[in-house]
This record gives sequence, structure tokens and C-alpha cells, in this order.
Amino acid sequence: MSAEKAKQYAERIERVVNYIHDRLDEPLSLDRLAAVANFSKFHFHRQFTAYMGVPVHKLIQQLRLRRASRALAFGRRPITEIALEAGFENSESFSRAFRQLYGQSPSEFRAEPDWRSWREIVNRMPQPETKDMRVELVDFPYTKVALLEHRGSEHDVYRTTRRFIEWRRGAGVPPDRGETYGLHYHDAASVAPEDYRFDICVSYPGEVDPNSQGVVSSVIPAGRCARVRHRGSREYIPAAEWLYREWLPGSGEELRDFPFFFHYVNVGPDVGEKDMITDLYLPLE
Repeated sequence: MSAEKAKQYAERIERVVNYIHDRLDEPLSLDRLAAVANFSKFHFHRQFTAYMGVPVHKLIQQLRLRRASRALAFGRRPITEIALEAGFENSESFSRAFRQLYGQSPSEFRAEPDWRSWREIVNRMPQPETKDMRVELVDFPYTKVALLEHRGSEHDVYRTTRRFIEWRRGAGVPPDRGETYGLHYHDAASVAPEDYRFDICVSYPGEVDPNSQGVVSSVIPAGRCARVRHRGSREYIPAAEWLYREWLPGSGEELRDFPFFFHYVNVGPDVGEKDMITDLYLPLE
């Protein structure tokens, strides 16, 4: 196969992966997906498995279970309702598939997720392509926030996130109130696990009362930033690396002494992965 043919082949498979990510709530038959890739319906499933290393029906199930895991960890809906949303006929079949993938039952995961294993599994799942990244230079306003610092392994960030959600519930700051941010101090691969830091915060005009979760008052300072928007899953945001590797060297800009940060434009357990909107901010002089 020529290099050009191989590229076209890869693009057709990737088109299917993007299509699946965008339509997890819809019926996704082999015939329909073969048509998206413009492959013969008689051979598509073998072509997909050979290229991706996982059968297409298994990928669809894994992505639906990943979405379900978020609903379990961060929401309060009944497990039966989450099972039906994930495409299972009953909670028993959902529980079997969930345990097979994540090594915990849905109720065990809801009570105490094994985030390390979860991340290792999720990181192996194919991710959709990010296209049409457009950088804007903006002035970010001085913003008072309620902040919870995470120190330690990247795998435990979601454990900190659950504590932050617990504080938000108690403080009367639901997902649709306040703007949610994440301050990314380190690339996890560049520091020892115990030195990794990630702060999660929400805009909060008052002073934070003493609390058992460890949330404190803080600020995100005003300043110029390069901003780029990412749509889709927050498990993999290639725009962050792209800003540093591709955009910054040719921009003529210098970095400001403040960490790279995310604005999670829409949050909450009911926000589907394909609908997630995340603005990335690179602080500039």
C-alpha cells in the first residue's frame, strides 16, 4: 500500500472513531459505520479491528461504559437509569460488563473508584481527532475563586474532584453556578508523583468559610492569554501540547509566570463527552 493510500485508509477509520464519539446515544450498526468509512459492510468489522486493535462493537461499549463511570462517580442518578442510558437492557448485564472492564462493580466504583486502573484503561481507548484549532489573544479578568489544591499522583485527581463537588453541594454552588477552572502546574510525566499539582476551582465572589474538604479563597490574576477551544472528552486534550509545541514558538509571545489553565465551560454529570466545551488558557506577558 502506498503512503497516500495508507493515509486515506487511516482517515476513513478515524472518521468512524469521530462518528462514534459524537453519536453514542444513537444506534450504531455495522452497516451504518461501514457507510461512514466507505468500506464494504462485509469486511468493515475486520478492517476496523485490524487497524484499531479492538472490534468496533467493543469500542462502542467501552466508550458508553466510560461515560457511565463518570455518571456513577460524580452524579446521583440510580444505577438502573445509567445502565439503560449505556445501552444495557438491565442493571445485571451492565454490572457484568462494567466489572469486566474496570474490575469493580458499578456500586463499588460509585463508593470508591479505583482511579489509577480507570485512567490506564481510558488512556488506551482511541480518541477523536481535534481539528480547526483557532488561537485567540484575550485579556482574562481578575477572578476570585474557591480553590482546592491537589498534590500527589495524577491518578488521584478525580478523588480530589469528588471532594470539591462535595464542597460545592454544601456551599450551594451547583454546576450551573460559577465558572469552573483547573490550574495545571505540571506535566505529570515531568515530575515525581508526589510533586504533581493540579488545582480545581470555581469563581466565588465571597470568602470561603472554613470547611472539612480544604477549599480556600484564592484568585486567578488578570492578564493576557492565548485561548483555544476544545470540544469533546476531557480525558485527552491535544490542544494543550499543540499550543506549546506548534503555536508558541512561532507566535513571538513570551510566557507569563502563572500556570496553564482550563476553563470547563460546561460541567456536571449530565454533560455528555461529545458536548463538553473546554477553553485552554496559556498566560502571556
